[in-house]
Amino acid sequence: MNEEEEIYDEDLPEIIELVDDAGQIIKFRLLDITEYKGVQYALLMAAEPDDEFAEDEVIIFRYLGDEGVLEPIDDENLLEEVFAFYQRDGEEDDGEIN
Repeated sequence: MNEEEEIYDEDLPEIIELVDDAGQIIKFRLLDITEYKGVQYALLMAAEPDDEFAEDEVIIFRYLGDEGVLEPIDDENLLEEVFAFYQRDGEEDDGEIN
């Protein structure tokens, strides 16, 4: 298995409901599950954009697949690395990068 590869779990729901600190339910659309440096990450977008989450904003969580848990990530550098990897890998799949 490559150190970095995309993964998609067909058992995951397309819409994921998360509860914020205020107890409000926020619905997200699952874009993809990707693996970066041996760790799985879930990339989500707001299913119902609002003042907190823009329509095109991508939210990234560490995905603990065995437990079915989405864990928040506080490290901004890691978030940028994962998103850059996701974009680069997607472009390679489309044949845009050789």
